Amino acid sequence: MTYDFDQIIDRRVTESVKWNRYGEDVLPLWVADMDFRSPEPVIRALQERIDHGILGYPQELPGLREAFLAHLERDHGWQVDPEALVLVPGVVTGFNLAIHAFTAPGDGVLAQTPVYYPILRAPGTAGRLLDQMELTLRPNGRYEVDSELFEAAITPRTRILILCNPHNPVGRVFRPDELERMAEICLRHDVVICSDEIHCDLVFPGHRHTPIASLHPDIARRTITLMAPSKTYNIAGLHCSVAIIEDEDLREQYCAARAGLVPWVGVMGQLAGLAAYRDGGPWLEAVLGYLTSNRDFLQSYVEKELPGITMIHPEGTYLAWLDCRAADLGRNPYEFFLEEAQVALNDGGSFGRGGEGFVRLNFGCPRSTLESALERMRRALLARG
Repeated sequence: MTYDFDQIIDRRVTESVKWNRYGEDVLPLWVADMDFRSPEPVIRALQERIDHGILGYPQELPGLREAFLAHLERDHGWQVDPEALVLVPGVVTGFNLAIHAFTAPGDGVLAQTPVYYPILRAPGTAGRLLDQMELTLRPNGRYEVDSELFEAAITPRTRILILCNPHNPVGRVFRPDELERMAEICLRHDVVICSDEIHCDLVFPGHRHTPIASLHPDIARRTITLMAPSKTYNIAGLHCSVAIIEDEDLREQYCAARAGLVPWVGVMGQLAGLAAYRDGGPWLEAVLGYLTSNRDFLQSYVEKELPGITMIHPEGTYLAWLDCRAADLGRNPYEFFLEEAQVALNDGGSFGRGGEGFVRLNFGCPRSTLESALERMRRALLARG
């Protein structure tokens, strides 16, 4: 089957956050969803349920758990017991729930900045404190975790690490040895690991995602892993995610914290997740090829046509992290490109320490959209001063 990822689909006629936040003259390359039609097996499964005409309270769909477990083993080499899975309506919900489950007011939550901004906001929402350590940007343009800085950021109040891997926004897919070092430090300080791995299936050639909990049973006993089909198959609006918690006591604490607050996953989200994991493989392979081509085109364009801007080479995700600090824009680069180029990106400062002077760009879109946005950015840079 062939897939037309070059097709332009008008999303302004829907309630798209991405396309309707800004005016019609603005090209949006910000919020992390793709401008591609979701896999046909997913659309077909949803249509069949709509045709049935009754949308009552669902049980867990038969086969959903098995489809996800097969995906874990096939794509990530990780075998877990079926009872380790806990359905939740979203990964953001999942890590907020983990904070409530495993910390108390005044406890610390560790995050590695610059990082996905809901992670930074979650501790304060729960009345907890944010502990931060900044990833190290090496001269070769690669972000790394300095183990000494990581351990120094853990204080007596720190109870949980919210890990982001593959990392949003810097695009790192952490190697097993890097994950092992972080896990060893967390275990030694009795810090629970909550690992946001929502982009785990969006990894580029030459890299492989390793779930941190798969490295050793001792790590698994102190880890909550969060995954979802939402980014992978472009179904974020349907709210279906999975928490993988192999330790029974940890799982009981987690489930107790959701009582009365976190709803069950709705039938449409479950249907979409089941169809995606069961039948979406060919679509995913094709979209990864398209995203790889977009990434490489973007990297080349930035190097040749956008003076003063460098792009951190993403190993995973469909998000590019652009360093604008040498471009001498005279102001926030997000504001510059929005006002002067009519291109909406994400403000790097919203990702915490180390994000100032950067923007995040979503290249999960048709090539023509990407080209148009980049041309606007090029003209704005040339027109400075």
